[in-house]
Amino acid sequence: MNLVRPDGRRRSLYDGSRGQDADELPPKTVRALARASRHVHVAISQPCAASLPVLRETGVSLSTDLHDWDGVNPYHEPFAHAADIVFLSAAALVDPETTMRRIAERGRAQVVVVTAGAEGAYHLADDVLSRIPAVPPPTPVVDSNGAGDAFAAGYLFGRLTGEPPHRCGLFGAIAGAYACTVPSTRTDAIGRAELLARTAEPEP
Repeated sequence: MNLVRPDGRRRSLYDGSRGQDADELPPKTVRALARASRHVHVAISQPCAASLPVLRETGVSLSTDLHDWDGVNPYHEPFAHAADIVFLSAAALVDPETTMRRIAERGRAQVVVVTAGAEGAYHLADDVLSRIPAVPPPTPVVDSNGAGDAFAAGYLFGRLTGEPPHRCGLFGAIAGAYACTVPSTRTDAIGRAELLARTAEPEP
């Protein structure tokens, strides 16, 4: 359940009783779908945790979103260490850089991104930490639900189309800002044409 304040910020509540440790996606199906895919984004659910070894053996690139992980809870570690690209929120982190570098050192991550809302995002790639500036939303903020997912989708779009890291971050920031202008009662996402238009670099 997500509770949204008038300024668009939210508080998420989770039911820990849902889902069982025995839940598992059929390995044969997971393997076949992964081998037919360019990239797999893994949700942090128990069935997906059980599928991580199968996904890794296919060789497909993986990403995941750890959401508001505190950098300590062991439940998230298999996802953090198996993915090539890791997204998470700064909401519960005391020291984002330490957590980001720990993920990169202990796992396979080539890129770690920590989103920080209106403060932009932290970006670790090739052992270099930088900042991704926040992008002003095109209209007033009404609901931050889905902003993290939109950021990840924008970033991955850039990555899968061969863009350099700073451009991937810009795609993510623009998509995330756009998502904050859309009420959760409506389905809407920034389109490819608008995203590319808003990230167009001026002619030299």
